[in-house]
Amino acid sequence: MDLLGALEALRRPLDRELFPLAVGEAAADRRAQRELAGQLDDYLLPRLRALDAPLLAVVGGSTGAGKSTLVNSLVGADVTEPGVLRPTTLVPTLVVSPADRAWFMGQNVLPGLSRATGTGPGELRVVPSDALGPGLALLDAPDIDSVVVANRELAAQLLAAADLWLFVTTAARYADEVPWSFLRSARERSTALALVLDRVPLDAVDPVSRDLSRLLAENGLEGTLLFTIPEAVLPSERARLPAETVRPVSSWLTGLAADAQERSRVVRQTLSGALDSLATRVPALAEAVERQQAAFEGLRSIVASAYAGGLADFDAGMRDGSLLRGEVLARWQDFIGTGDLMRSLESRVGRLRDRIVGFFTGRMPELQLRDALESGVEALIRGAADGAAERALEGWAAAPGGPGLLERLGPMEAARLGRASPDLGKRSESAVRKWQEFVLDLVREEGSERRTAARVASFGVNGAGLLLMLAAFASTGGLTGIEVGIAGGTSLLSQKLLEAVFGDQAVRTLTVSARADLRDRVQRLLDEESYRFTAQLEAVEPPSGTANALLVAAERVHMMEKP
Repeated sequence: MDLLGALEALRRPLDRELFPLAVGEAAADRRAQRELAGQLDDYLLPRLRALDAPLLAVVGGSTGAGKSTLVNSLVGADVTEPGVLRPTTLVPTLVVSPADRAWFMGQNVLPGLSRATGTGPGELRVVPSDALGPGLALLDAPDIDSVVVANRELAAQLLAAADLWLFVTTAARYADEVPWSFLRSARERSTALALVLDRVPLDAVDPVSRDLSRLLAENGLEGTLLFTIPEAVLPSERARLPAETVRPVSSWLTGLAADAQERSRVVRQTLSGALDSLATRVPALAEAVERQQAAFEGLRSIVASAYAGGLADFDAGMRDGSLLRGEVLARWQDFIGTGDLMRSLESRVGRLRDRIVGFFTGRMPELQLRDALESGVEALIRGAADGAAERALEGWAAAPGGPGLLERLGPMEAARLGRASPDLGKRSESAVRKWQEFVLDLVREEGSERRTAARVASFGVNGAGLLLMLAAFASTGGLTGIEVGIAGGTSLLSQKLLEAVFGDQAVRTLTVSARADLRDRVQRLLDEESYRFTAQLEAVEPPSGTANALLVAAERVHMMEKP
């Protein structure tokens, strides 16, 4: 893989949003991602593909520094639009030699900006001028401190795409912090730089120039080429500067355009600096991606814990006898009677068995008990799912990155997320019926043994199956008083009758199988419910391994020989 291929590999992970969660300095991280992707698209990749292409000099600076007036004065034509209103440069203007027009009209430089050649709207206005020799173009950028956010961002993007900065400041504002933050960025990336100190009163040229040189040295920019333009009284905002005042700058640019070797030196200086900057920028970005990944894992862990708690709630409901209240309990009471049941458990199991057989052969339709049991299990599932959803939503609301994600969903969708899904009832009904079929299959299989066939036949498969379903809900930890006796006795009676049919060891095995199968089905239902949360994460989460991919790509870039 060559250097170009390594940079293309670095660019690929940046195609999607890497910082969807409000974690840490997410806004700054998003900006760093945009800046890195922009410099790759606008400068590094195009420049590497054409090292000998024309040099792009971006004229940048603060509001009212006189950038547009300087550009018009350098080319001797009104190619940009200076004015008193701020911001002034609304559409960046690229002034090119006619010989280079085709190159800049294509997507070789700043491919994300559309081109315009007239005075109409366009993201990048391209103006040919004979005043510029082939090999050099001047781009008048928006203000770096514009009151319009989009203009500031575009200015930063254009400066990052430049081979050379022609940075303009004034005698009144050369010490402002905003310009120096950009100049320090140029130093950190070894960007080729020339500084124009504009609007300097004649009596202040020497002291202001010395002070600016001092500041340049203090900020690691000693030796930066500095041009000084004295203050001049112009008849209007649209007037150009006197030719003699801009001649040093014009002569330097003309010489640069004519000297291919010097242009190449400038390009390689800026290109090398931009490549070197990746050694710190990419690891910092990868670390921020890892913070995002940790937040995603935290949110996913909250969901897993909430739905594990939901399954635990179901387990508790399956074992504490609470399922045997309500309709299921009423059906048993109608037939057996509360006190009679408990008095008969030890002494009259045989007689009760005869009555239960009657129960299943017509005294009371078995379908009623089966439906009641089905409804009870479905209600238990619904309660577990509702509780899990509520816990997951509350967890997200308090976790890093969670509030922003819920805000993105909107209050209505977030509220729906905090309850079981509307179709859970149908899915639960299907799961419970399949479980009931499984239990009946267990009974049929056990009843096929010669030793138990006659006894199973006396109850019927459906009757024995219902007894096994009831026996699956065996303990009474959640009930009090007489309910313990009734519900627990219901389950115990079912177990005693089953033992009389199959034997105690077989009943234990059958009960374990019935419970395990139901639990597995509920687990799948809760997994489906939890996916409503994890799907929200998957929709915005960066691909796994993104941080490592960035680091590996940056290391490959570092190992490649620079042009």
